Amino acid sequence: MEPETILIAGFSGRALAQSARRAGFAPLVVDGFGDEDMRAAATASEILPGLFTHGFSAGSLIAALDRLVSAAHVPPVGLVLGAGFEGLPGLVERLSDRYRILGCSAHTIRKSKDPMALAALLGERGIAHPETRLDLPDDVGGWLSKRIGGTGGTHILPARPRAGAGRYLQREIAGVPVSALGILGAADCAFAFSRQWTAPGGRQPYRYGGATGSLELDADLEARMIEIGLDVSRELSLVGLVSLDFLVTPDGAPVLLEINPRPGATLDVFDDHAGTLFKAHVTATRGTGTLDEHFAAWAPPVARAVAYFYADRGELLVPAVTWPEWVLDRPPLGRCIPRHHPVATVAADGSDTRQAEALCRERLGTLERMLYEDMTGKETQS
Repeated sequence: MEPETILIAGFSGRALAQSARRAGFAPLVVDGFGDEDMRAAATASEILPGLFTHGFSAGSLIAALDRLVSAAHVPPVGLVLGAGFEGLPGLVERLSDRYRILGCSAHTIRKSKDPMALAALLGERGIAHPETRLDLPDDVGGWLSKRIGGTGGTHILPARPRAGAGRYLQREIAGVPVSALGILGAADCAFAFSRQWTAPGGRQPYRYGGATGSLELDADLEARMIEIGLDVSRELSLVGLVSLDFLVTPDGAPVLLEINPRPGATLDVFDDHAGTLFKAHVTATRGTGTLDEHFAAWAPPVARAVAYFYADRGELLVPAVTWPEWVLDRPPLGRCIPRHHPVATVAADGSDTRQAEALCRERLGTLERMLYEDMTGKETQS
């Protein structure tokens, strides 16, 4: 029996494509990196150069998706969207006119990523969140400036006396970053928790670094975060794989920072060898059944850490190397990667989250030496 074909689009399509392949689908992928792992997982793929820097263009994206559809042996069952659409609900609406969106609707994305509307909703629901505003306060100290619809932390900066267009401000809060991955169906759901960390680089002090899970949280804290997740999910009509980013304050209270109405980076942390999370996402978004059968079989790693490796030591021309098995998103030989751009992903398993994170950080150092040293062991000048 021929596997069902499914479309995937995002800045990077590798994680979704691998999970889809493990789940028994034939993925057709549009992304901006075209890494070796994505190409190996995809049945067919289209690469949009410059996507990570400039974002999606409706014309080029739709043309690429249409080419994949026309060449497919069977019509795709739908389109799964990854990162890159958070600030483009209008584009998601256009896509929904052509393809079945297996994920949150454009209306849900618009409501979730409108900072003032979300702040108002959280206030009405009694959910702790940072003070949020569009106009500059008299004193910008202690405020962060964020781009509406931004992703990956690269858009977050300390607030300055002059505000940029398309940005909003949030009061900075001290706490531990914790992300909740949610799998939300019509009648059932599941949550898993990870701790995130930043990897400051260049002029990006809050750039996403990595995450480790599964976290064992205090029972009351976990219950409160699940309660918040269910509450906002009902109000915003969230469905399938989503993520909610929290800060846990020093007194143990969860503060909701933002909602990502799509599969997130922690898919790599929590997915298993059967692609259970992708199966659950498709089941939830197609409305074809309950999630119980997937949850019963879900076997995520005991502890896994996943981190991005960036070209922070300078522009990188990808050398001929033997990639370790713990490297994902392997860029093709000879690709020129600009300074501070993502190069690859590093993963590590452990007996607990601390061990997994320590090994992941060690492997980041190993990969840096591999890629920035030539055959004589001298650092490449750039």
